[in-house]
Formats: sequence, structure tokens, C-alpha cells
Amino acid sequence: MPSGEGKATRRREAVSAGNQHGERGGPVTDQGSDQHSVSAILASLSNIETTRPESLDIPRAFNLARMQRLMDLLGNPQSQICCVHVAGSKGKGSVCEMTASCLEACGYTVGVYTSPHLVDLRERIRINRDMVSREQFATLIRRVHGAALQLPEDLGRASLFEVLTAAAFVHFAEMAVDIALIEVGMGGRLDATNVIRPAVCAISQIQLEHTAVLGDTLEKIASEKAGIMKPGVPCVTVPQTEGVMAQLRAAAAGVGTTLEQIGKDIDFSYRVGSTPELGPHARVVLTTPRSTFEHLPVPLRGEHQAVNCGLALAILDKLRGAGYDTPEPMVAQGLGRTPAHGRLELVNERPRILVDGAHTPDSIAAVIRAVSTHVKYDSLVAVFGCAADKDVPRMLEALATGADKVFFTRGTDHARAADPRELQRRFAEASPKMTQIAPTVREALNLAARAVQRDDLILVIGSFVVAGEAKKLLAERNAARRSEAIREVKPSGIAPQPGERRRRP
Repeated sequence: MPSGEGKATRRREAVSAGNQHGERGGPVTDQGSDQHSVSAILASLSNIETTRPESLDIPRAFNLARMQRLMDLLGNPQSQICCVHVAGSKGKGSVCEMTASCLEACGYTVGVYTSPHLVDLRERIRINRDMVSREQFATLIRRVHGAALQLPEDLGRASLFEVLTAAAFVHFAEMAVDIALIEVGMGGRLDATNVIRPAVCAISQIQLEHTAVLGDTLEKIASEKAGIMKPGVPCVTVPQTEGVMAQLRAAAAGVGTTLEQIGKDIDFSYRVGSTPELGPHARVVLTTPRSTFEHLPVPLRGEHQAVNCGLALAILDKLRGAGYDTPEPMVAQGLGRTPAHGRLELVNERPRILVDGAHTPDSIAAVIRAVSTHVKYDSLVAVFGCAADKDVPRMLEALATGADKVFFTRGTDHARAADPRELQRRFAEASPKMTQIAPTVREALNLAARAVQRDDLILVIGSFVVAGEAKKLLAERNAARRSEAIREVKPSGIAPQPGERRRRP
């Protein structure tokens, strides 16, 4: 068990090794003209995330036997790492981020595999906040793709998600992480990540989503999520509907493991308050015979994040039982450092622009409530785009409760995107508020920026695709402005430091 002596050394070695592989950040690019370039490999793979559900051959698309065979060909790297497996409809990414941040603060080298990404595909594979470098990523993809080409024809070709998942397992094993947080892509039972035997399983809130694939009731979806449970591996979850809990408990009993619910089987509570330092925020308390986490501020905005924080703390408690050293003061520090990637993330100051990947009716309603609680503004202008196969009417109803004006758009090259004109038509059925259509996210941002006053707020919401594209566009624009400002500064215009003689240009 990687605790106490050795963890800091392992972390330094992992980070040092990662830094040998080139700079971090930026888009994926190829070095050289290899016929099997990374871009060509990625483009050749089927992408379930962008495929309309009615076009999917579900048994072929979700074939866990194929993923297990791919792991065999790669030497089963997933068996060399300690993992936490997190499923759920909403909040599972937040749970992964909070748990990982706490473990890193406790001195561990932590791998994180999440999906989807916002700006760069490499965001999905990270160690201690650093995404895999370009050179590492290229090497991993070529290696995994080479193994995938050896798959028997009857198993079918590996998908993009399967290749990325395998690459994450190889990377974490080679970098000798102390632990890895693995987020399920879709469902659980047949998800490509479900080739691991984790130390802990966790299931966040279950909502109606991906109904064409997972089922059209909460209970059917819960059954798929419960597929990550393993014999003897403790599982923790958040408050769920009665039907969902019945399904999860039956599944746990069926595989021979324990299932504990925070707020019922695990002592958990939260309250919402405000302080001058943090403003409005939630604080959580979770206690077990092993752990006492008292009045910890929830680092992510919104009351809905309190239960996600509680689930992260329950995971840490289970890991403590497995030998991980998670002192309460270090956990508190780690929580406070949790990044807000795509979760009411402020990506621009003037005008103020928040991006959020909320893409279900309940999550959009939660974000609207969070914005009204945590952010002061005069008018809320929304930039909205979503997938056509979502519960669009209810999403628009939730949006109408808070937005004063909406710009409907769609992500670039997003095959599943809803037509902005159809979104506008449906929104008019639910609300008389002002709307406008923008064919691209770029144009929607420009129109929104011209529509707001100084104290107004722009919220980009509806899908990770739209939120990510907005974040990327704004980052590129701000970087260009900084570069232009630097070029415009002349040496004679820079004041000398006290005691320093001004040099002639």
C-alpha cells in the first residue's frame, strides 16, 4: 500500500518523468510525417460520443470482451494500479476532481481519467493536474492502436473511447501512480472502464439520460450503473429515489458487496451559509468510525455539489480503511484546491462569462439556482446548445427559469447537435423571453457580448461541446490580446526599479 514513506518520492519521479516528454497544454499535434500519425489514427476510430443513438449498433459498440482482449494484448496494465471507479448520471466528474485533489494534497501521485474533455483531448488523462504531454500521448496512442489492430475480427474494431481508456491505463501503470480516479463514460456494466477491479466503487446521482442506450426508466439506468459493483469491493452512493436505491441494493447483494448511502448508512449533512471570505457556500460534515470531516467548505459552486463532496469524502474514508493516509487537515486543503473545469468556470472577466457542461434538465436547473445564489448580476444572458437526443423540452423549461435572453447555437462539427432554430421554436412555447439564433458558438459569444451591460452575466450551457468550444475561443482571443499588448510595450515605457539606471533602447 503506497502510504507514508515513499509516496513523495514516487510523486517526484512520476512528475519528473512526465516533464521529460515535452511541454504541457495546447492541442494534439503530430511530430513528423509517420503514416500512422496520431491525428489519422484518432480520425479512423468510431466515436460513440458524437454518434446519434439511433445509428448505434449497441451490442457491437459496447463489447466488454473486446476491451478485455485489448487489455490482454497490452499486458493488463489496469491490474497494476489501484483505482476508484465512479459511475452516475450527474456529478461523477466533480466527485473525481474533489477526490483526486484531496489525495494529491495528502501526498499521493494521482491519476485521473475523465470524459468528455472541454478543449484538448489530452485533458482526459492527467496525473496530479498535469495532462499527458503531446509526446507521451502520441506514443500511447500508437502503442494502443498497434495492439487494437491485433484484435480478432469477430470482436470488432476498438472505438475511440476504448483506445483512450486503454491509453490511460498504460500511462498510469508506467508512471506508477499511487491511485487513479476512473470515471465511467456511459452506463457502467458494459463501459470500457469496467475492466478494473477497484478498491472502491462510487455511484453519484442517477437521472434519466442516454435512454436509448441505458433504458427509459431510472431503475433500468440504475441497473446499468450498478454493473461496476464487484464482489467484496465497497460501494458508496448519494441519496437516490426509492426505486433507484432498491435496484442498487439488489445489485450489491447479487454480487456480494456492501452498499452505503451517505445521509443514511453514513452520517452526512450539509448546510448553506455565507462568510466574507467565501461568500455563499455549502459546508459538509461526514463522520464514520474512521473519519471525522467537519464543516468543510464545498469548493464547487451550487448546493447540488454538497452531496458530490460528501461522496468524495466517503470514498476517502473507504480508502483510509484500505491503508491510505488521508489526514483531515490535508483533505481540507485539497478540497480548497479543486479545479472548476467546466463547472460554473469563469473564463472571461469583461464581460463576465461562465461556462458549464450541464446537459440534463435537473443539472441545468441546479446550475441556474447556483448562479442566482453565488453570483451578483443584473441580467443573465445564456448561450445555449445541446444534443438533439436529450430531453430538450425540460432542459429549455429549466433554462427559462433564470435566463433573461438566450442565444441558441450549436457546436462545430457536432453531429448530435440540435438545430438552433428548433431550440428557439420550442423555447418560445415555454417562455416569452427574448431569443436569437447564432449559427456558431463564436458568433453567439460575439452577439451576447454586445447585448450585455457591465453588471450582466453570460452563461454558456447545454453541453460540454458548446462549453468547451466557448472556453477554447475565449482562451485563444485572450492569449492573442496579451501577445499584442506585449508587442506594443516599448522599452522606454517600462519604469526602472528603484536604484536601477534606465538603459537606452
